Amino acid sequence: MADEIDRAQANDAFFLELALANHPQPAGHPLLIQEGDGGICIDCDEPIPEARRRAVPGATRCISCQTEFERRPL
Repeated sequence: MADEIDRAQANDAFFLELALANHPQPAGHPLLIQEGDGGICIDCDEPIPEARRRAVPGATRCISCQTEFERRPL
């Protein structure tokens, strides 16, 4: 019986780790900050204004692209 429980716990840990690895990280999270990204919007390739980068460290979109992204239906 303990073997089945051990396997179930191992599977649970594996799938939890997988889900966390694929979950979007909040702005400013170290995984989003990449060296040399230069503050360029990932949607329109325009520079992200300095004020936005200070207000939202790790921002990957300019304000207009982020607004449009948030309005998209799920």
